[in-house]
Amino acid sequence: MHSDRERCVRAVQSKDARFDGWFFTAVLTTGIYCRPSCPVVPPKPGNMTFYPSAAACQQAGFRACKRCRPDTSPGSPEWNQRADLVARAMRLIADGVVDREGVPGLAARLGYSSRQVERQLRAELGAGPLALARAQRAQTARLLIETTALPMAEIAFAAGFASIRTFNDTVREVYALSPGDLRTRATGRPASRTATAPTTPTTRGALSLRLPFRAPLNPDNLFGHLAATAVPGVEEWRDGSYRRTLRLPYGHGIAALTPRPDHIACRLTLGDLRDLPVAISRCRRLLDLDADPVAIDDQLRADPVLAPLVDKAPGRRVPRTVDEAEFALRAVLGQQVSTAAARTHAARLVTAHGEPVDDPEGGLTHLFPSAGALATLDPESLAMPRTRRTTFTTLVRQLADGELHLGADSDWQESRTRLLALPGFGPWTADVISMRALGDPDAFLPTDLGVRRAARELGLPSTPAALTARAAAWRPWRAYAVQYLWATDSHPINFLPV
Repeated sequence: MHSDRERCVRAVQSKDARFDGWFFTAVLTTGIYCRPSCPVVPPKPGNMTFYPSAAACQQAGFRACKRCRPDTSPGSPEWNQRADLVARAMRLIADGVVDREGVPGLAARLGYSSRQVERQLRAELGAGPLALARAQRAQTARLLIETTALPMAEIAFAAGFASIRTFNDTVREVYALSPGDLRTRATGRPASRTATAPTTPTTRGALSLRLPFRAPLNPDNLFGHLAATAVPGVEEWRDGSYRRTLRLPYGHGIAALTPRPDHIACRLTLGDLRDLPVAISRCRRLLDLDADPVAIDDQLRADPVLAPLVDKAPGRRVPRTVDEAEFALRAVLGQQVSTAAARTHAARLVTAHGEPVDDPEGGLTHLFPSAGALATLDPESLAMPRTRRTTFTTLVRQLADGELHLGADSDWQESRTRLLALPGFGPWTADVISMRALGDPDAFLPTDLGVRRAARELGLPSTPAALTARAAAWRPWRAYAVQYLWATDSHPINFLPV
């Protein structure tokens, strides 16, 4: 969108928050860059130039605005509605792959050369993978500086910087303030200017954050679905918050997510602060916070059958997952059984094979078992029909052996094809994994009983083939149409718990 100058200027002049994260405005006369909704008086159009990413602004020498904090904008919806190389690369960068594995590791996961990845990212985003990862490190550093009392040296390494000097230089370059000045500005208290080399940052602590989103956001089906299907020990609804354990690259964590009118309150308890950016990224994906609800609802509203559903409760999101492999395993456990039975099956696996965790603030007890941990289970211990037992153990084996990979970088169509080739995998299982685990916004469930029942009540075709043909007008947002169809039912997944 950043190349459509006229549209960008209109968005900036109207301070339209819907475009935050879609593009960034750099002001030539001041040397700063802003989000479109920046509250300051808009600059003259001739002094504006537009970039597709914060990293591109920083590479061009612009500093982040201190008023609108553009680095904290919601992420671009582009990366969650596409499955091409650039979108998959951006999802992996958000998941910390460049910091942990470098650009060669990123390229290897994508199946391209480092040069190809660099070239395509630069062409579309104006910055390569290292610059994009650096921008993310700067944002993580700012978050830790402003919301914790950690020493600057620990923050530097927790945010992924290789040295304190690089940390200091980057913060000054991006924010035009030293790390100490950033903390003073946020807290009103002078910050210590001394820094010593830290040990490996394994300090356990809780961080309270605000996760932004594009309005509107309807929390009912989003949190209702997560709470109604929560696996005991791994997930819970407590005191108005959805809480769950997280398996992260450097350790484990616990996330507590609470819906607020203008943000999601997020409390993260981490065993290792280096996992902070990954934990944030996964929580955002879980709640589908980078979606563009206005664009989605506008298209669905064009269908006179869906329009009343959208008008009644706009801004529905697709409840997703923090662990793609976990969701696939749970989808198989839930085949042809009730929600309660699926939770019981999963809870037994968690108790027998999950990794124990401590949760002083609630009742969480385990991480969901990894495919590797489940690879040694006795199939006879699974209280399910033999055919589904075979489906489950085959999926476990393929995930554990690396024959099947499900992750943020997955190609949606290729993954769906590979899932359908497994024994016991029909369209419903493959499509629900595509929708909720892999994030395909156009995944559709025409064989789902809830969808078919809603279709029948609304006067839509209820047979899978006819409903699929009718739903062609909803593309590429059929996964969101499913949320509106499900919402016609009285199932607990559609209601915010009390």
